[in-house]
Amino acid sequence: MRHRIAGRRLSRTSAHRLAMRRNLACALFERETISTTLQKAKEVKAFTEKLISLAKKGTLPARRRAIALLGNRNIINYEDGRAVKKGTIIGKLFSEIGPRYLDRAGGYTRIIHLALKRLGDNGQLVLLQLVGQEQTQKKSDKKSSREKT
Repeated sequence: MRHRIAGRRLSRTSAHRLAMRRNLACALFERETISTTLQKAKEVKAFTEKLISLAKKGTLPARRRAIALLGNRNIINYEDGRAVKKGTIIGKLFSEIGPRYLDRAGGYTRIIHLALKRLGDNGQLVLLQLVGQEQTQKKSDKKSSREKT
């Protein structure tokens, strides 16, 4: 019986679930929007919201706790065929994402259902994104449209 055992199994071992949750959270913090299945998005949503709440505190113990839960992976971008380090996931979480939500009590992520189904198993695809990300994107689009004219 599974009494008082929280979370979905997702047909994976416990180590695989932990690694998948960390990878999805890192991808979300790095790109601020990801496409995944509905069940995976629901599973990682609570984990990312707890990490953002830690980032809002901004203290050294909170940073150490986030590193213990998530790891401290580098953010790498490819420019002119070369890999360039742009910082770390924890650095971005505590310097950009955490301060963005200081006035917000919760609900830092949203799940948007897509009409697409995954090719292999017909799984429901969704977008998992950080709330408030589209406002910065619209501002940059307005700036770029003004520069074009």
